Amino acid sequence: MKAVVMVVVVMVAVVGAALITAPDNTNLNTPKTMDYQPQQIHIAVGDTNTAMVVTWVTLDNTTTPSVQYGVEGFTREVEGATRLFKNWDLERRKVWIHRVTLKDLKPDTRYVYRCGSSYGWSAAFTFKTWKAGTDWPVSVAMYGDMGADNAQSLPRLQLETQDGMYDAVIHVGDFAYDMHTDGGRVGDAFMREIQSIAAYVPYMTCPGNHEEYFNFSNYRARFSMPRHEDTESMFFSWDMGPVHFIAVNTEAYYFLQYGMKPLSRQYQWLVEDLEAATRPEVRAERPWIILFGHRPMYCSNNDKDDCTKENCRTRVGLPLIHAPATQSSPHCLRYAMEPLLDQYGVDLAVWAHEHSYERLWPMYNFTVLNGSMEEPYTNPRGPVHLTTGSAGCREIHDHFVPEQPYWSALRSIDYGYTRLTAHNNTHLYWEQVSDDKCECTAASDTQRHILTLALQHQTPDPTLQHQTPSTAASDTQHCSIRHPAPHSHPCTAASDTQHCSIRHPAPLLSPLHCSIRHQHCSIRHPAHTLTLALQHQTPGATLSPFKVE
Repeated sequence: MKAVVMVVVVMVAVVGAALITAPDNTNLNTPKTMDYQPQQIHIAVGDTNTAMVVTWVTLDNTTTPSVQYGVEGFTREVEGATRLFKNWDLERRKVWIHRVTLKDLKPDTRYVYRCGSSYGWSAAFTFKTWKAGTDWPVSVAMYGDMGADNAQSLPRLQLETQDGMYDAVIHVGDFAYDMHTDGGRVGDAFMREIQSIAAYVPYMTCPGNHEEYFNFSNYRARFSMPRHEDTESMFFSWDMGPVHFIAVNTEAYYFLQYGMKPLSRQYQWLVEDLEAATRPEVRAERPWIILFGHRPMYCSNNDKDDCTKENCRTRVGLPLIHAPATQSSPHCLRYAMEPLLDQYGVDLAVWAHEHSYERLWPMYNFTVLNGSMEEPYTNPRGPVHLTTGSAGCREIHDHFVPEQPYWSALRSIDYGYTRLTAHNNTHLYWEQVSDDKCECTAASDTQRHILTLALQHQTPDPTLQHQTPSTAASDTQHCSIRHPAPHSHPCTAASDTQHCSIRHPAPLLSPLHCSIRHQHCSIRHPAHTLTLALQHQTPGATLSPFKVE
């Protein structure tokens, strides 16, 4: 028996050695299959709203890339440029990324297009350009933290985009999980998955922490946002109807191994952009300012992320640069963003990073600034923060601390995404869609998935100092922001009672005022000073201290 065992061992060893040392003669004479077919096709608005940038990938190099397009057939052709991209790992896998910019497009016009080269063409896609001016409703989907795996919100977003629900889709950082993984193949798979969205409407982005690998190389190479030749899609802004959208790179506050220049340059640009957007004549025409970036300033999740801390970097600035503030320069030395949101009257700040949904009361510096107890989002005195990072990825959910903070209005760990519509200069509406409630198979089903947001239908008691925690069941169906139109009364139609709102009085009726507490002049319109009820705390619980200006 022992001899048999020895023979078997020897035979296994010999076979194993043969497997290791024998040369691989398979396919030595077979040529590599070349792949020139366009894939991962996506579009983004250009430096102006009359331009659209088409970006795609081929796995092998081609002839000069071009896009054929037109209103009735492929009547025009524009050539672009190609960039060789190597994933920064041991494999050094290559792909070729192609960009073509379509210029001088007509507003409110549907175009058909296809992209490729003489080596191969894509299928035909369509997009519709945005309307000119500001007097038209803007509808976008917003979410972050969607991966190539477990992308729970992807099927519904695909259907809704194909049904024409959105003018753009905004991905608030963290893609694929991660785009550089497996030589970039995970990024390729993700970009193919979103093609049925991103090839039809502008797919607008900002970087997240999962894009950091090798100085955000995959993100900077794959996306083509406005001014991408200058900022490589890291920060930018664009106008869309009555809204001025601003994308920022929150990661510049955390990955300091890449130097201070990304942060200082972005901060200087942000101040200049906000100053331009809030010039009286500009804001009268385009009143809404929505800023989005990956990492929140506030959150009540049960992890140790920076947004759970009082001195969150994006909010108060870098910890090593807390130089003494002066009255003329209260925050620029530390690159704090929150004072800018307040100073320039940013209406809405949208974040992701936390794999959950959370809506805050209007606030600044942990001070709740509701417009009133009855209508907290009517004429608020601080920005409104939303975190929408639950579109689905391999890291599943981020849960919350048991006790809901006084500044948090609604929390949910359901998978989902945000729909946002700026109806006009006076009404902004948003709703959170839950992907967990049931299987949505028709457009009419979507109303069953809306996570409720507002508290308007609860009858407020002026003497009440605390109320039951906010829950989806007790909230109304959606939430919105309002600016009343100049020289008109607030809308009183029955349908308007279905949501809460944020209002700014007409500009001519609301002069600028200086806030002593903030040590700077604020563009935000004045509001009545009211006692706020903590509507989310359990009856009988001890009130958490908070400040009301």
